[in-house]
Amino acid sequence: MEEMTGQTTGSQLISPSARDGFDTLLQQALKASMVPSDASAEISVIDDIAAISEKKIVVLTVSSYLFRLMVMLHFSPDAATRGHFARLNRVDPSEMDDQGFMDAIAECGNLCCGILNRDLGRFFPHLGMSTPNVIDSHCAAYLQRLNAEHIRHFAIDVPESPRLHVSLCVSAYAEMDFAVSADEQDVSTGELELF
Repeated sequence: MEEMTGQTTGSQLISPSARDGFDTLLQQALKASMVPSDASAEISVIDDIAAISEKKIVVLTVSSYLFRLMVMLHFSPDAATRGHFARLNRVDPSEMDDQGFMDAIAECGNLCCGILNRDLGRFFPHLGMSTPNVIDSHCAAYLQRLNAEHIRHFAIDVPESPRLHVSLCVSAYAEMDFAVSADEQDVSTGELELF
């Protein structure tokens, strides 16, 4: 995964303000989808991806005519991670079998990207979102082929849960500049409407 360390590559199509906007909106979506309602979380940016040792990745994509954004949720199929996602889904870990565990992780990733997709819709029209795909973490070594304009890695710390890692990878097709205002940052994400 050494190739994922770069923050930018190629020309600077994404403005610093837009980079901050992508980061801010993703962090808001992560808090709404990966943190139990009765808990708080600290989300930090990490530069040393050697700390990301999970074995699997759930990959989701939000795309427009201007960019392709990938959110990668790193996880290991262990008891601590199962316990976290059981807690998110308000079920006892003993009642969550292997398929239920994978479904819960994929659904949390889907919820995260759904919130991100909705919030990005305030700035970009015609957005589309993929379904979750689970891949081996070794596949991340090929991400440099995406010629990403912006890559950022986050750690999510929730009390009584294992540290979670999420990567953001944005490929740009044109110049982009937008800003997330303080008012928009303070707005509750609310419920994502599914229909």
